[in-house]
Amino acid sequence: MQRTTSVTVGLLAVAALAAALVLGLRPKRTPEPAPAPKPSVALSAALSAAPTPSASAAPKPEDDANAEPGVADGFETFPDGGKVPELPASAPARVGFGAVVFTYRGAQGAPADARTKEEAKKRATESIELASKDFAAAVAKGDRGSTTDAGRLPRGVIEPPIEYVLFMLEKGKVHPDPVDTPKGYWVVRRNE
Repeated sequence: MQRTTSVTVGLLAVAALAAALVLGLRPKRTPEPAPAPKPSVALSAALSAAPTPSASAAPKPEDDANAEPGVADGFETFPDGGKVPELPASAPARVGFGAVVFTYRGAQGAPADARTKEEAKKRATESIELASKDFAAAVAKGDRGSTTDAGRLPRGVIEPPIEYVLFMLEKGKVHPDPVDTPKGYWVVRRNE
């Protein structure tokens, strides 16, 4: 009897943990309109144009509490404010990737003494050539969180512009521009 009770309690605990994880990963929708995008770096010359003066003058939202979970402020459109196109049916359901991370002040998880956004972009841009030749060496020069294998990522998990870049990138290729993410600039390579 005692063993049956222990097994039942253990199974209930596992079920509760699984339910909490599933519900925690599900994006919640809010009736509030999305905040105006903040300017960001160009994802690629082919994907976006240089930010326009009107895009750089966009007002900064005061309250991020109503922002959609999973989509960081300023990362729901391309840097020029353009809408991210739907991924084509030929795009994979999951991609494996690596990232060289360059954090900056104000990025999620960045230390208070982190470099400026401009310095991070410069370092990321300088590392693209090395990343194209020897990704592991570029990872060694990146910040904490850099990895040659970040795992396999399904669609719908990260911000739309970043997802579009990763899922449209050819296998084994490094994206030609740094990608601005909520965690800092990334130099990304699609592994699979």
